[in-house]
Amino acid sequence: MPDKTLYSSYEAENVKAENIETGIVGAENTEDMSNCCCQKKVRNEKEIKDLMNRLNRIEGQIRGIKRMLEEDAYCIDIINQVSAANCALNSFTKVILANHIKSCVAEDVKEGSEEKLDELVKTLQKLMK
Repeated sequence: MPDKTLYSSYEAENVKAENIETGIVGAENTEDMSNCCCQKKVRNEKEIKDLMNRLNRIEGQIRGIKRMLEEDAYCIDIINQVSAANCALNSFTKVILANHIKSCVAEDVKEGSEEKLDELVKTLQKLMK
């Protein structure tokens, strides 16, 4: 089973710096990774396998885009592949979000707390910028 440890403060800073260097959108929000080290989500094997498969496909798409750029592919062809990778990443996000709402948020609300609900609202506001 893969290690699901979140980024340490040191790792988060390195990822943030690397993401900013490579121009990854949202890299300025990487510091959030170091603040949530006490929260974990236990996922079953099927969920992990599905999510990892999705990420592997997205990773393959990104490698393909890099190769297209190196091989001087036509701009529109690259843009179409970037669009497909964005759609795949958005689908991944939707799966994670749905699972979060069905498990973490629902459990928190059942216990009478609104902490996870408030956290979800803030996250949705960031996603919809």
